[in-house]
Amino acid sequence: MKILFIGDVTGSPGRDMVRTYLPKLKEKYHPNMTIINGENAAAGKGINKKIYKQFLEWGANVITMGNHTWDKKEIFEFIDEANNLVRPANFPEGTPGKGIVFINLNGTEVAVINVQGRTFLPAIDDPFRKMDELVETARKRTNIIFVDVHAETTSEKQAMGWYLDGKVSAVAGTHTHTQTADERILPKGTAYITDAGMTGPYDAILGVEKEAVMKKFLTSLPVRFEIDETGRTQMNGVLVTVDDHTGSARKIERILINDDHPFMD
Repeated sequence: MKILFIGDVTGSPGRDMVRTYLPKLKEKYHPNMTIINGENAAAGKGINKKIYKQFLEWGANVITMGNHTWDKKEIFEFIDEANNLVRPANFPEGTPGKGIVFINLNGTEVAVINVQGRTFLPAIDDPFRKMDELVETARKRTNIIFVDVHAETTSEKQAMGWYLDGKVSAVAGTHTHTQTADERILPKGTAYITDAGMTGPYDAILGVEKEAVMKKFLTSLPVRFEIDETGRTQMNGVLVTVDDHTGSARKIERILINDDHPFMD
């Protein structure tokens, strides 16, 4: 079982990269499943129904979210019916949507879970305790469990990786938009990376026009952040190979496509 995970798709540059390179990645790696983090997909904040459907049409099986889940109010109109959309499971009780989905791939089920960290982010429910509950639920149906941890600090994401080692197949961090080079298989069989990176603007700062960010640092004045729509682009993610029977990871490989690391057939 090969699972392709694409990190934070940001704005139209990120969507263009998905449309262009997802078919090429599928042809090269033959993943059984594709997961996309889409919480920045609509102009950098949130997602709408059109984009959600586009991702599915382009070959995604599941779209995960994060702290920008509610930034496009349209999401309230379709999230409960969006069976392939996962928002952070540790949002408070009664929140619309779901924090875990099960996808059937030719008779083999895969569970996909999304949780959000609490360090330097809103003080929502404990993601570690929530994972205890969700792993117990998932393991009643499958050993193959993929977790997107949307969090700010490396320490919180690493803690989640070690906490879930041997309990899930993979833990991939998102949110910070910078791919880390620490991909590994933890001792008990869980694939881990602190941040899968982002898909979108390359000549920018976390996807935002760099001049605006530099002005913010130089002046401390209020600045409007806009997605860089004109520069070069990139795609970041990981490919995880999982044992179908045990759910343990066998391999994790970073995906990095940009002008300095061109896609190779």
